Amino acid sequence: MDAQGRERADDIDPADQWVLNPNTGDYELRLRPSAPQSPVPGPRRSARGAGSATTGSRSTPVREPGEAPGGVPDTDVPGPRRRRGAPAEPPPGRRRGRTKPKKSKAKKILLWTGGTMAFVVVAASAGGYLYLKHLEGNVTTTDVGSAGSSSFSKDEAFNILIIGTDKRTGEGNEAYGDSGSVGHADTSILLHVSKDRTNATALSIPRDLIVDVPDCETKQSDGTAEVIPGTTGVRFNTSLGQDGRDPGCTMRTVKAATGISVDHFMMADFNAVKTLTTAVGGVEVCLAKDVDDDDSKLKLSAGKHTIEGETALAFLRTRHAFGNSGDLDRIKVQQQFLASLMRKMSSSDTLTSPTKLVKLAEAATKALTVDTGIGKVSTLKDVALELKKVPPKNITFLTTPVVDNPAEVVKATVVVNPTTAQPVFDMVKDDVSFTEVKAQEKKEAAAVAARLKGTQSAAADVRVNIYNGGAESGSAQETLNWLQNDEGVLKSSQLGNAEKTLSKTTLEYSPDQADQARKLADLMGLSGSAMKPGKSETNSQGLPAIVLTLGKDFKGAGVSLTAPAKAPESVEKSTADKTVCAK
Repeated sequence: MDAQGRERADDIDPADQWVLNPNTGDYELRLRPSAPQSPVPGPRRSARGAGSATTGSRSTPVREPGEAPGGVPDTDVPGPRRRRGAPAEPPPGRRRGRTKPKKSKAKKILLWTGGTMAFVVVAASAGGYLYLKHLEGNVTTTDVGSAGSSSFSKDEAFNILIIGTDKRTGEGNEAYGDSGSVGHADTSILLHVSKDRTNATALSIPRDLIVDVPDCETKQSDGTAEVIPGTTGVRFNTSLGQDGRDPGCTMRTVKAATGISVDHFMMADFNAVKTLTTAVGGVEVCLAKDVDDDDSKLKLSAGKHTIEGETALAFLRTRHAFGNSGDLDRIKVQQQFLASLMRKMSSSDTLTSPTKLVKLAEAATKALTVDTGIGKVSTLKDVALELKKVPPKNITFLTTPVVDNPAEVVKATVVVNPTTAQPVFDMVKDDVSFTEVKAQEKKEAAAVAARLKGTQSAAADVRVNIYNGGAESGSAQETLNWLQNDEGVLKSSQLGNAEKTLSKTTLEYSPDQADQARKLADLMGLSGSAMKPGKSETNSQGLPAIVLTLGKDFKGAGVSLTAPAKAPESVEKSTADKTVCAK
C-alpha cells in the first residue's frame, strides 16, 4: 500500500466502521480487509511524535506495509458470513444507497439520565463489545465501599444516584458554579427502577435541603481509608466535595435523609451538558415566556427551541428566569430538559446513526464518574439493557416534598415536609409505581393483594418462626417480644439469622396455613407482596410453622410495612413522555 493509501486507511472515522447488516437489520463493527485495524481506537499521540502521518491531537502513526497496529504482521480479515441462499453482500465500508432498518426493540435503549449511560447503547448491536472496552477506559471510577452495592443485579429493583457537580472544569465554565468550588452536589436525582421494569421514578433532591451528613469512610489514592466526620444541619450539596467527601458520602446522606438505600452513583460536571447536547444534535425545550437572564446569559423567546452546548448549560443553570427564581423552580426545568433529552436519545434518528452513537458515547464517557460496582463494561451494558425496558410514559419525575426552613427569617433553605415526604419515600423504598401500569400488571397486583383477603386465625393459634434476614441487629428478638407480650402470638420462636439477606420482609406459609399468615400480616402491616405461598417448616415442638424473615425494609416491631398506594395529591409530578413548557 502506498503512503496515500495508508493515510486514507488510518484516517477512517470510527463511526464509518459501523455498517448495516441486511440479514439482521443491525449495525455491526466491520474492518476493511485491505487495512485491518483494531476495533478499539488506539491511544492519542501528539503531532510531534515520530511517524505521524497527520497533524493535530488525534494523529495516527504511519505503519509499514504488512504491519498491523502494535507491530503485528498483516493478515487477511475474513469477510462476514452470509446465510445459504442469501444474496452476496458488498464489501464493508462506506456504502451508498443504505436503507434505514426498522427500529428494533434492541435499539430502544433508555438514556434519559442526561447521557451518563449513553455510551452503552452500542452494546445493543453486534460487535459493540470491543469498542465498549475502549469506552470503558474513558470512565473514571470511585470505590465507595459499603455506601453502595459491590455488584449489579438484573433481577432486583435498583437505585442510582445521578450527581451533577458545580466544579468549574473546562474552558468557558468560569461563569457557572461557585468560585473555587471543590465540586459540590449541585444537582442530585435518585433514579429508582422497579423490579419488574414497568416503571421508574426520578426523585430530585434540592441542593439547599437541610440535612445531617453522617460520618463517611473514603478511600484514598494510596489505598488507605479516611473517615470524614459528619455535620448536622447543613445544606445537602455539602455532602460532596466539602472536607474531602466523595460520592459515597452523598449516597450515605441520601440514606440518612430519606431512608432509601442507594446502590450506585453516576456523576458528571458542566462539560457533560455541553458535549452531550452537542453530540446528540441539540435538545428541544419549550418556554412559556421570553427569557433574558443577565446572570446565566440565557436569552430565548417564548416557544420551542433546540439548544446545545453553552446555551443548554445556561438553560439548566439559570436560577432567575423561571418561577420564583429559586432552586425548586430550576429543578422543574431540569426535569423537563432531561425528559426531552431522553426522548431525543431514544429517537430513531439517534439510535440508527452510527456517527451520532459514537460521538455520544465518546462524549459521555469522558465526562463520567461511576462507582466500581458498575464500572465494568459488562455491568454497564446490563444496566443499559435493564433501563431500556421501562416505558417513558411510566418514568415519573418529582421533587422531594419540602417546606421553607422555619428556623430562618430570610428564607434561603428548605427542610423535608413532615407530612408529604414520608409517603413518597415509602413508595420508592417499597417499589410502588407513581404511574398507572398496564392492565396485566394491575391484574397481577390484584392477585397479590388477594392473599390478604379471607379468614384469619386467632393470634393464639399462629405458629411462627422468626429470622433476621437483613434488619438491624436484635430485630428478630424485638419482634418476638412484641408478638408474645403485646399481640398474644405465644407460639412464636426466634431462630437467629436467615441464610440469605433480603431487601424486603417476607412471610412464607403452606396453603393450609393461609389463615395464620393473614393474621400475622395484619398484625405487622405486611402487604400482599410480602406473603409467599409455599412450604412451611417445623417449630421446636415439631409442629408446622409459618416463616417470617425480617428484611432490610423492617422498621421496628409494630411499625407497618405497607407502602402508600399513591403519592399525596399535593406532590407535583410529570412523566418523561410529555412535553412541558418552562414558566
